[in-house]
Amino acid sequence: MQQEHPFAQYIRIIGKGPRLSRPLSREESFQAATMILNHKVDPIQLGAFLCILRVRTEDPEEGAGFVDAVRNELKLPNDIPAIDLDWPSYAGKARQLPYYLLAALAMAASGIKIFMHGASGHTANRLYTDQALAELGIAQSTSLEDAALRLKTGNFSYLSLDKISPVLQEIMDLKSTLGVRTPVNTFARMINAFHAPCVLQCITHSAYRDIHRDCADLLGQKRMCVFKGEGGEIERRAAKPVNIQYLIDGERFEEEWPAFLAPEDAYHDTEMDITRLKKVWSGEDCHPYAIAAITGTIAIALRLMGRATSCDDAHTKAETIWANRQMDTVPYAQ
Repeated sequence: MQQEHPFAQYIRIIGKGPRLSRPLSREESFQAATMILNHKVDPIQLGAFLCILRVRTEDPEEGAGFVDAVRNELKLPNDIPAIDLDWPSYAGKARQLPYYLLAALAMAASGIKIFMHGASGHTANRLYTDQALAELGIAQSTSLEDAALRLKTGNFSYLSLDKISPVLQEIMDLKSTLGVRTPVNTFARMINAFHAPCVLQCITHSAYRDIHRDCADLLGQKRMCVFKGEGGEIERRAAKPVNIQYLIDGERFEEEWPAFLAPEDAYHDTEMDITRLKKVWSGEDCHPYAIAAITGTIAIALRLMGRATSCDDAHTKAETIWANRQMDTVPYAQ
């Protein structure tokens, strides 16, 4: 009789049927993810595991266990600087330019340390952070050690997922084979490799709001918020109201922020001319949509960090940060 593969037990737990299956516990998810990260899973098993979770929707305990495993495998540098804000960037943009990147750079120029991480290329016809950084002349970090070094001497660093966890990048790239996104698109956003006290999260589908917040709570995250952003990236859609869900020191609450951009200024950018980013930074391009997306995103981040007492206060301070940027030079451009 053929011996059962050790990973089969985890597929059986989640895939035994609508009445007999159940989510993995945090420890079970940790063990399963550890096997995946160490290439101890058959490709057929991996595909089945990922698709079952995708159809059923991930569970917070599963997310926490998976992140535990990823963090356990990270080769972190010994001397990590204190980071203010962890900023995942995994969705890519299809309808608007990545104005969130200008928001992050303006915050970094104001003294806020931001570690941005993400992936690219997993979905066709999207513009990703690494492409925008190249256009702006900003070098990506090459490793966690390099990212930490850049954050010691500056306030911004971007590191791609393949440098954080090559296995997770390989799984994310399976979208072209499986036809659907994998749970890694959710779990990778939660890694927070440098343990920043504040984490921004963004969703496209409302069903994922609670998963992010519940998982952050299990992981002991001090401050995080999640909201529906433009294209799935952390970027305010200023022409629409936004519901922001917070987790602050274990307390959960939410705020409804009103729209502040006229509907006629909201549009689908069919050209996606990436060269506009430099022009927006320099003030040559002052399109109302771009400015609202940038300042609206900064405002949410400031409120999360406890640097603003209300929506209005956050917007006022965000506008000041944007107005005070050094317009003739994009930060960290070479």
